[in-house]
Amino acid sequence: MRARRLRAGLKGWGGVGAMAAVCALALAFVLLLPRTQPDGAGGTAMSGPRAARGTQSKADNCEDSQAQNLSPAPSSADGPTLKAIRSRGYLSVGVDQNSYRWGYRNPNNASGALEGFDIDLVHRIAEDILGDADKVQFRAIPTNERIPAIQSGRVDMVVRTMTVTCDRLKQVAFSAPYFLTGQQVLAPRTSDITGYDDSLAGKKICSATGSTAYDHLSADTKNGSLPASTDITTTVPNQLDCLVRLQLGEVDAVVTDGALAASQAAQDPTVALKGASFTKEFYGVAMKLGPDDLVRQVNRTLENYRKDGGWKASYGRWLSATLGKDSPSATAPTPVYR
Repeated sequence: MRARRLRAGLKGWGGVGAMAAVCALALAFVLLLPRTQPDGAGGTAMSGPRAARGTQSKADNCEDSQAQNLSPAPSSADGPTLKAIRSRGYLSVGVDQNSYRWGYRNPNNASGALEGFDIDLVHRIAEDILGDADKVQFRAIPTNERIPAIQSGRVDMVVRTMTVTCDRLKQVAFSAPYFLTGQQVLAPRTSDITGYDDSLAGKKICSATGSTAYDHLSADTKNGSLPASTDITTTVPNQLDCLVRLQLGEVDAVVTDGALAASQAAQDPTVALKGASFTKEFYGVAMKLGPDDLVRQVNRTLENYRKDGGWKASYGRWLSATLGKDSPSATAPTPVYR
């Protein structure tokens, strides 16, 4: 049975099993796109001088349902972080290279360039800051390394399906939200699992270390929302590794963002989403705590990206086929600034 499921999972787009099998090796490499020399170009100012203020540290009185509303208002005013990026001549960004339609290498693309919804957003941010969408240095970052990569200065930001939470706001700064999603269960189509409910009793569940999925699983098994017999001990550095565990029959289900789970189900027809989303979460661009000029600039980019149709076009290209044209995720979140 395991062998049949694995063989079936390897069919379709590029073979997700084959792709995931090389994740551990691929993530060890720094991914570089060609970039030109810096020209010092910046955007046209939209608002008054707001740069170099301290980045959000309002997490002490934060509620997760409102965490996405604690980002500062947009501005293109200069500051120390933007000056350093422009002086260097490129933007360093942590991304995923294995999440289908979010950040991935399309085997049918001869250039080998990264593609996806998150990648489109990165190029737009680079264009606004540096005047050239290709002045980006992409770094492959596993799920559990997103915050350390920002804090250590390895990257200027992470654009990698990262949910804004109160706990994370104490460690990194976030832009306004750019995508709405929620946690969901992924399991074999033939499984008797019906969703995030009592059908998980006695089941082995996989989630990524440092993910909001694991946080919910841990809290809900402790407070009794999930059966005590639910086994949540299987965690992996990168959320895609859970899909491989599922294909191999090592776990019974995966809990991850519904937006990611839908893409994985599109790759592997032997798995399916089970039940509805059981949380409401927002993705944000994560950056280092400190002067907030970069955060405000990213929020300015997001404002324009929504207004000029760039966000909608990217959703239509990458996500509409799996999430739907009329789903709640099909509309960019309306920002509320602190």
